[in-house]
Amino acid sequence: MNDDRTKFLVISGSPRKQGNTDTLIAAVASGIEQCGGQVEIVRIADLNVGPCIACGGCTKTGRCVIEDDMHVQGVYDKVLTTQNVILASPIYFYAISAQLKMFIDRMQAMWSRKQLLAAQGKWQVSPDKKGYFLSVAATRGPKIFDGSKMCVQYAYDAMGFNYSGEFFVRGVDKRSDLSRDSAKLEEATAFGRSIMPCET
Repeated sequence: MNDDRTKFLVISGSPRKQGNTDTLIAAVASGIEQCGGQVEIVRIADLNVGPCIACGGCTKTGRCVIEDDMHVQGVYDKVLTTQNVILASPIYFYAISAQLKMFIDRMQAMWSRKQLLAAQGKWQVSPDKKGYFLSVAATRGPKIFDGSKMCVQYAYDAMGFNYSGEFFVRGVDKRSDLSRDSAKLEEATAFGRSIMPCET
């Protein structure tokens, strides 16, 4: 394969480098790459990104008025042009990280763009645009991921992506916990292969 369907954009909301979220991303990316896919990782914590200020400016143009790294580093452009997006975050107090929530709130501009195009009869839903969610949590509560999953699902709807799957890991807290779980890492790599089907 050699088209846009093989390209994956990972938006990492973890503020911790080389922690469990990074380990999970690496395992999934390995599976994608084993099947010929390409992975680009954007760490929101490394960028100059501010929160949505609810100014309403994007409702007129579909473009966020805040000129930070969402524009300067081309994050909006990457989201617009990719076919596959993976959002990744640790769980804090039964929710996604502040960094990923800030990114999602800034997708209000994408929602406004969608509405403007729909009003002009130019909006088309593409079945090829797929969104996935990776997350890790320290505790093992049965509902630990529920609120975050709903948030991510609505974010993908605003972005024009179809929510297409997730991979969650419970019971990892210390930085190296997941790196010691070879069985779970193999499952994560297999998940990566499953979302980037290998050519036969």
